[in-house]
Amino acid sequence: MNINNKLNHAIVAIGITLFCGCTGTGRDNLTSAKPASTSTEIESIDWPMHGNDAYEQRYSVLSDINTDNISKLGLAWYQDLPENRGQEATPIVIDGVIYTTSAWNHVHAFLAETGEVLWEYDPKVPKSTGVKGCCDAVTRGLAYHDWGVYLATLDGRLIALDAKTGGMRWSVNTVDSSLNYTITGAPRVANGKVFIGNGGAEYGVRGYITAYDINSGDLVWRFYTVPGTKSHETGTEPQALMDETWSKSNSPLEKGGTVWDTIVYDPDTNSLLFGVGNGSPWNPNIRSPGGGDNLFLSSIVSVNADTGKYKWHYQTTPGEAWDFTATQPIVLANINIDGLDRKVAIQAPKNGFLYVLDRTNGKLISAEKFVDVNWASHIDKSTGRPVINPDAQYWKTGKPALVKPSWMGGHNWHPMAFDPNSNTLYIPAQNTSFPYLAEDEQSPSKLAVNLGVDTKAANLPDDPKVIAAVKDATSGSLLARNVLTGEDLWQVEYPGVWNGGVLATKGGLVFQGSATGYVNAYNSKNGNLLWRFNAQTGVVAPPVTFKVNGQQYIAVNAGWGGIMPLMTGVLTQDAAQGYPVNKSRLLVFKIGGNSNLPDDKRATLKIQPSTQLGDPAAITKGFEIYDRYCINCHGAGAVGGGVIPDLRYSGFNRAPNAWLSVVRDGILESRGMVSYKDELSDADIESVRQYILGRTKYAKDSGDDERPAR
Repeated sequence: MNINNKLNHAIVAIGITLFCGCTGTGRDNLTSAKPASTSTEIESIDWPMHGNDAYEQRYSVLSDINTDNISKLGLAWYQDLPENRGQEATPIVIDGVIYTTSAWNHVHAFLAETGEVLWEYDPKVPKSTGVKGCCDAVTRGLAYHDWGVYLATLDGRLIALDAKTGGMRWSVNTVDSSLNYTITGAPRVANGKVFIGNGGAEYGVRGYITAYDINSGDLVWRFYTVPGTKSHETGTEPQALMDETWSKSNSPLEKGGTVWDTIVYDPDTNSLLFGVGNGSPWNPNIRSPGGGDNLFLSSIVSVNADTGKYKWHYQTTPGEAWDFTATQPIVLANINIDGLDRKVAIQAPKNGFLYVLDRTNGKLISAEKFVDVNWASHIDKSTGRPVINPDAQYWKTGKPALVKPSWMGGHNWHPMAFDPNSNTLYIPAQNTSFPYLAEDEQSPSKLAVNLGVDTKAANLPDDPKVIAAVKDATSGSLLARNVLTGEDLWQVEYPGVWNGGVLATKGGLVFQGSATGYVNAYNSKNGNLLWRFNAQTGVVAPPVTFKVNGQQYIAVNAGWGGIMPLMTGVLTQDAAQGYPVNKSRLLVFKIGGNSNLPDDKRATLKIQPSTQLGDPAAITKGFEIYDRYCINCHGAGAVGGGVIPDLRYSGFNRAPNAWLSVVRDGILESRGMVSYKDELSDADIESVRQYILGRTKYAKDSGDDERPAR
C-alpha cells in the first residue's frame, strides 16, 4: 500500500489535529475486602486498589445493580472538586471511605454513603509546573496500604498520608526538579514498597521507575528505561542490552522512555510489570540516527518486584517513531489456551494491536488489530515483530505519511475492563490518523515539546468541507472482544475520541463515561444502552463500584480535560458535540438515588469586533511560533477545548502591552502561564498576538463567535 498516494488535501487533514481469560477460580475474592460466596451475602465490599485487584481487571463480583434494575439507578450524592481541569482519577474505597485525587493533586476523603468530607489535603503544586507537562494537570489516582494513602504529584513528589487524618507521614522528591519531569500516574504498592514512574519524554527527560520503602520513603531500587545522554546514573537495568540497540547521536536531549502510567504487580511471579513510553524526540533521525530498536522504548518490561532486577521485555513498536507508547493499562489474567492454563498479560497500546503475552517469560501469544491500522500489516508471530509499511517511515522517505492510528493512539490511558468469566475485554477504542513529516533540524526547547516532527502541516485549513471530513474520519468506540477467540462481540460507536475508562460487573453491566457528557451503562452481552446520566461535562475517568452496609454504589470522577481537549481544536467540539465545558465533580449513584445536579447556568462568551489586524507575514510567523509553543494548551487553530482560556475571547489580545505582560513578563505565572522571555523575543510575542487576532476575525466572520464560559 502506498500511503503517500492518498495524501490529497482533504485526506491529509484527517487526523491533522489529532496529536492515545480466566476461569474465575480464585479470582472473585481478590476484588473483595471481605470475601464470601455471593455478593448479595456481603454487607460491604471495597474497591481497594487502582484496578480493584492485583490483576487490575476492573471487574466486580457485585450484582445488586444489574440489568433488571439499572433503570432505577440515580444520583445518591455529589461533591464539587476544587479545580476545573481534567479529572482522570480512579477512587479507592476502604471501609466505607472514598479516597480520591483531583486535578493539581488535591486529595479527598469522603464518607461513601453520604459524601461527608472527612479530610482534604492540598500538596500545593506550583501552577507553573503545568508548562512541564504535555497533558493537563491531571492525576490518575492513589494507592492505599494499611495506615496510609500514597499520592504522586505533578511536580514529582511521592507523599504518604495518614488515611484517618490526612496528615503527611513522609514526602520524597522522585525527580530532578530542574528538568521537565512530571507525574500523572497513580502509584502502586506491594511487598512493602511504593512504585512510581514519571513523564516528560516530549521535553527531553530520561525515563525510570523507582521503588520506595512504604513506611519510610527510602529509595529501594531504580530501573532506568533508556541509556543516559547527560545523565550517567545507573540502576538495576541491563545497561549492555539497552546500549546495543541505540546509535550515537549529537542530540543534547535525554532519550525519553518514561513510565508515565501503567504499573502492575503480579503476585503469581512476584514481578512488577510496567509500560514504557515514546522516544525523545519522536524522530529517530535525531535520537538514534544509525537506527536500532531503542530499548526499552514502547516496551512492556518485567522485573523482580523486590530487587528491580530485569526478567524480560516485549517491545510492541521497535524503533518507535510515532509516539506509540506501551504505557497503556496492562491487565493480568489466567486463561486456558489450547488445553493449557496460561498466566497472561493483556495490553492494547497506542499502536492499534491487542497483545496477549505469557507473563512468566514475555513470549507473544497473540497480537491482532483492534482499530484501523496502516503503519504495519501484521505482527509476525515467529519473531514477535511488526511488519512495517515502508511508506509509514517518514524519517526515511522524507515525505509526509498519513499514519493510522495517530499519536493519540487506538487506545490511550483510559482503563479497560476484563470479565474473567467470559474472557471478554472491554476497550475504549479510537480511530485516528496523523500526517507525520520529519523535521530533522528542530532546535531543543525547555518550553515547547521536542518531537522532530513538522506539526504545522497538521493544522486544519479553514474549509468547512475538510473539517467535516476530518470529523467523520475520527471516532471513538467501546469495543467488546473475546480475548481467547479474537472475536469482536459488539461495539458502541461515539462521535469522537477521548471517552472514559471502563468498569464491568457481575450484574451484566458495563459502565463508561463519554466525551459527550454522560455516564452510560450497557448490557455486557450485546452492548445495548440501558441507562445514562447527564454529568454536564465530559467524563474521561473510569467508574468504580463498592458496597457499604448492604448497598451497592457506582462512583466516578467527572471533569473534561487531558491532552485531547487541550490540543485538538475543533475536534473537541466533535467529541463533545458542541463547545465542551468542564464542571469537576465526584458523582456517586445507587438504586433509588434521587439527588440532582444544579442547573448549569454559566454565562455565554462572545467575541467582540476588532479592527486590529497585522500584515500576513506577521500572522504566518505567529502561527509557526504558536504551533510550537502554545498549541499544547490553547488548541489547534487557537480553538480552546473548554479547559484553558480560549485566547480568541481574551481581552489581553487587544492590547500589545497587556499581551507582553502576560507572555514576556509572566504576570499570570501563579495561574500557570509562565514567562517565555528566555525563548521568544518581543517581536515573536507580538506576532503570536497578531495570529490570535487573525483567528478571532475568522471566528467572527464565520459566525463561530459564541461559546460557554469556563
